[in-house]
Amino acid sequence: MASVWAHSVVNLQILSVFFLVLLCLPSGGGQKKKENMLSEKVDQMMEWSARRSVIRMNGDKFRRFVKAPPRNYSVIVMFTALQPQRQCSVCRQANEEYQVLANSWRYSSAFSNKLFFTVVDYDEGADVFQQLNMNSAPTFMHFPAKGKPKRADTFDLQRIGFASEQLAKWIADRTDVQIRVFRPPNYSGTIALALLVSLVGGLLYLRRNNLEFIYNKTGWAMAALCVVFAMTSGQMWNHIRGPPYAHKNPQNGQVSYIHGSSQAQFVAESHIILLLNAAITMGMVLLNEAATSKGDVGKRRIICLVGLGLVVFFFSFLLSIFRSKYHGYPYSFLIK
Repeated sequence: MASVWAHSVVNLQILSVFFLVLLCLPSGGGQKKKENMLSEKVDQMMEWSARRSVIRMNGDKFRRFVKAPPRNYSVIVMFTALQPQRQCSVCRQANEEYQVLANSWRYSSAFSNKLFFTVVDYDEGADVFQQLNMNSAPTFMHFPAKGKPKRADTFDLQRIGFASEQLAKWIADRTDVQIRVFRPPNYSGTIALALLVSLVGGLLYLRRNNLEFIYNKTGWAMAALCVVFAMTSGQMWNHIRGPPYAHKNPQNGQVSYIHGSSQAQFVAESHIILLLNAAITMGMVLLNEAATSKGDVGKRRIICLVGLGLVVFFFSFLLSIFRSKYHGYPYSFLIK
């Protein structure tokens, strides 16, 4: 009886070990399958990156290589609308900066399989836009290696602009990957400067016997005013931040030329401010002319009224723009 009992215990132990092995086999096989799948995805992404710095994706590729696990790499995605019928000039400008940044990463010594740059065009992945409830373009998003994107993983394009340097700084904050931006040589500025110098040199040579125009105070005053108008309208901010020219609402097609925040502006907005400042200055010049000239009284009165009208109307317009950007500003004049 004891021998039978011992034999049964041995059989139970063997069966237990057998079932434990069976339970462990699927887990190990699944882990290996997961590793193989990840390796295939990384190899495929590296192959695409070798062909072009920015990987174009449709809905299926986006869901497989960006959204679906497993993934041990970060992905930067630009959602855009580059087709001509979309008439998105901002998308083309942002795409140029994005290409500069992606090329800087692709050809840097620090390049690795930890970060990839991709693009999803609306006409190639409209389902992706719908899935993410996205109704504007361009938009930049970071999809981390682990977890889901957070609010900070969406680039604040309206406030910061889409310059490559700003994008690189944002990527460094999200991924700890430092990208040094290398821009291709642009000789347009050098050529323009050379033409300007040649033009000025030729003019001075032709007028070498009469250089009194160099001492013309009015000419120098106009040049100084042009510089002042450019700086006070925010042209330097545009050069540094690279904001879009205007914003077109994709839902109703309405174009906004004035940014609604005091922390940002459009290029068109700086042009509007420049013209308003120029009109106000012209009005002040006319008022000064009416007060200091010794001509006909009736003519001086007309000049005074025109100058006063320019100052009042365009200053009111300028103040209304200021109110629209600085919400809560209590003062207005003529135009609200």
